[in-house]
Amino acid sequence: MSWTVDEQLALTATEAVSAIQSGRLKATDYVATLLARAAALSTLNALTALNTEGALEAAQRIDALSVDEKRRLPLAGLPIVVKDNINTAGLQTSAGTPALENFIPSTHAPSVQKLVDAGAILLGKANMHELALGITSTNLSNHAGPVRNPYNPAMIPGGSSGGTAVAVAARMVPAGLGTDTGGSTRIPAALTGIAGFRPSVGNGGDQRRYHDTNAVVPISRTRDTVGPMARTVADVALLDGVVSGDGPLPGVALEDLRIGLPACCWAGLDHGLETVARGALDRLKAAGVTFVDIDMPDLFALSDQISFAVALHEPLADLPAWLIANEAPVKTVAEVAARIASPDVRAAYEAILADALGPQYDVAMSTLRPLLQRLYATTFSGNALDALLFPTTLLPAVPIDALNGSSQVSINGGEPMDEMAAFLRNTDPASVAGIPGLSLPAGMTQEGLPVGIELDGPTGSDRRLLAIGVAFEQVLGSLPAPML
Repeated sequence: MSWTVDEQLALTATEAVSAIQSGRLKATDYVATLLARAAALSTLNALTALNTEGALEAAQRIDALSVDEKRRLPLAGLPIVVKDNINTAGLQTSAGTPALENFIPSTHAPSVQKLVDAGAILLGKANMHELALGITSTNLSNHAGPVRNPYNPAMIPGGSSGGTAVAVAARMVPAGLGTDTGGSTRIPAALTGIAGFRPSVGNGGDQRRYHDTNAVVPISRTRDTVGPMARTVADVALLDGVVSGDGPLPGVALEDLRIGLPACCWAGLDHGLETVARGALDRLKAAGVTFVDIDMPDLFALSDQISFAVALHEPLADLPAWLIANEAPVKTVAEVAARIASPDVRAAYEAILADALGPQYDVAMSTLRPLLQRLYATTFSGNALDALLFPTTLLPAVPIDALNGSSQVSINGGEPMDEMAAFLRNTDPASVAGIPGLSLPAGMTQEGLPVGIELDGPTGSDRRLLAIGVAFEQVLGSLPAPML
């Protein structure tokens, strides 16, 4: 059959794979359409590199397979983008920072390799907040530039995986990979109207779902993880199944679910965002979901004592380990820091080099983090909860600060507060504890900006959490495409 450009751009990942496997759509035609889309929308600064020749060659190899051969590839012909801090063989991995702008790894990160082995096609590398240390994706290095929200290009898309989110939301690709340390797959997913997943990390060993050690430019071995992003939760689950090796999602009945609403995560919200989020709650209640109001009064205070003590100390060991293991052109934290372009990231690296929070690190890891993990575990078990639900962010997208990389924000006309702290408030605790989190679209504000809601589950409940997300998605629907 003949596909129009609009029909191809509208395909979800699952739909695209099905069409290519059956021979109804040629992978080469699909890749060419998406490459043209990416080029036409280059002013959004979503991508730092296009893999034009390699993607077309890979598509030709898919098209040369028989239908049976294609059906044995769960991602046959699926174009994806990969965040620019995740290793990709033959394609730059710069982490959006000048010291690594020409670095090309020799191998794919394990998560990337699993997707490619399943038939995925690497279309390009996605822009990001420099060194992943920010939530705006306003990258001020010369080769990157600020990533722009496709629903309003004057606004941030969230970060640090903003490039992946924008490429997916703007229909350059149906899916991709980001990374998440404090909210970096979930925040941009919420602000651009897509789904973003942070898989379990837990104890970092047998509880870690994705195994990409020394294959991602790091912040923190305790907190970092790769995570899939797509326009539907079902597509996120498709990629997660390939990376993890898990089978189909378990069945979920909405009327059997008990979902906790932590009061602290529903406080202090932007009024327009809260209206959308509570409207989504009402629709889910009407569909049969049981919601339980719960109190976690110590959640933010406990998480805050751990969060930056870990994120600003572990780079001192973790970044050099990646640089050396990957034979990067520089070998020390100081060499990377000396060339940082974004003022907010430079300030963070000054604190890292001074090890300003080093004295707090041992207590954070040995005592406080186990307390936080216990708080989550007892909240889930003590209330017989399947998951927690809350708005992913306190407010929708805000204007880009093209001078500083991040800025201050005001919620409902209140006192200005740190932009990063505001956007991280609801996502950060789950990251610190290592539990899985999923952001999915809840609707749009009157100003036309997307709003996301987040589901958090117990460590190791990833496939069930995704199944709940799919069930919620069937009630809430998807957002209209941005008008580009």
